[in-house]
Amino acid sequence: MRKIALEEHFMAPSFIPYFRSTSANISPDLFDKALDALADFGERRLAAMDANDISHVILSLAGPGVQIEKDTATAVRLAREGNDYLAEQIRRNSKRYGGFAHLALQDPTEAAAELERCVRDLGFVGAMINGQTNGAYLDDPRYFGLWERAEALNAPIYIHPGNPTDKPAMYAGHPELWGPVWSWGVETANHALRLVFSGLFDRFPKATLILGHMGEALPFQLWRLDSRWEISNRGAKRLSLAPSDYFKRNVVVTTSGVCSTEPLLCALGSLGKDRVLFSVDYPFERSDIASKFIETAPLPDDVRRLVCHGNAEALFRLRP
Repeated sequence: MRKIALEEHFMAPSFIPYFRSTSANISPDLFDKALDALADFGERRLAAMDANDISHVILSLAGPGVQIEKDTATAVRLAREGNDYLAEQIRRNSKRYGGFAHLALQDPTEAAAELERCVRDLGFVGAMINGQTNGAYLDDPRYFGLWERAEALNAPIYIHPGNPTDKPAMYAGHPELWGPVWSWGVETANHALRLVFSGLFDRFPKATLILGHMGEALPFQLWRLDSRWEISNRGAKRLSLAPSDYFKRNVVVTTSGVCSTEPLLCALGSLGKDRVLFSVDYPFERSDIASKFIETAPLPDDVRRLVCHGNAEALFRLRP
């Protein structure tokens, strides 16, 4: 079945030093092997797509990118250069490639303007943010202008995992837990919960948040989030809806990096058949494994079509 994938990564030469900062999260024997695949926009990437009936991918810069840059001017300059670099690659093969903007959130006003430039001028479909930016999360009021612009542009914002600013003691002595095995999911889920419980989606009810990895385990917890919100120490915080309702209205999730029936069925059951989208997480996951999984999962054919391509076409206004 034809597929569209939207957590598919690339690397631009000037961003390699940022990428290397994540080496502590990955086996040293494997880390450098990803760079060749990330840098390729031609035969290797297209062969993996063609072999697995992936007709179109939304490309995003492999993290952490400028999210860890301390100098604001440098972050702004490199984000713009990275977006121009991606736009050129897309221009060469626009039928197969789309793009997510990379934003320098060190300057919220500039980030909002860059998102608009990327959507209106470069044809990108949204933005991907690699976690916190120097300790600031997207619920911070300084980012209201970015969310306002994203809502007006119908541009979803994808939160991709990144390291927190500090390393909690609970990971001491267990480097295997630091990164994709566990800490990235915990950090990203917490980021998403900050958005929900801050009331961001009351302020911007038409904004769309994308979470990868089958929703970072949050679909499994929706009932408990509603239940415990009622007794939480929430001070003056108020929400117009139950926490789970924001996930069902403002959040979509992708299958990236999770090829297992149980979480897929949980995500579909918790969020609805129109809020789960296929992805691979290329090149960090194998396209053949992800594709075989979604093609053989116990789903009705109409639901499989939505997950494989229909929901992405609707979300990003892509032609079938």
